[in-house]
Amino acid sequence: MASIIYSTIDDLKAARRIANTLVEEQLVACVNIVPGIESFYRWKGKIEIEQENLILAKTVDENIEKTIARLKAIHPYEVPDIIVLPIAGGLEEYLNYIKNETS
Repeated sequence: MASIIYSTIDDLKAARRIANTLVEEQLVACVNIVPGIESFYRWKGKIEIEQENLILAKTVDENIEKTIARLKAIHPYEVPDIIVLPIAGGLEEYLNYIKNETS
């Protein structure tokens, strides 16, 4: 099956670099970047409010661990927000596209 790997990052250029790297290395089939989200979170005892960009990367389940490791390695955050969301269903042709575009 397939999953979406969700992450956030403050720098749009870095988000684009990460997206390109993950697609180029065939770890994921597609990455959507949603710019301009507002994130509220607690970090080191303080509430933070930041403008970030959302990264949604689609991949096959066999690539999840490799994609997480690669994303963590190229992400500038000390503790990057990396969450896996299983895809429960969808258009079969698109799910096949994800499978065919990942190695």
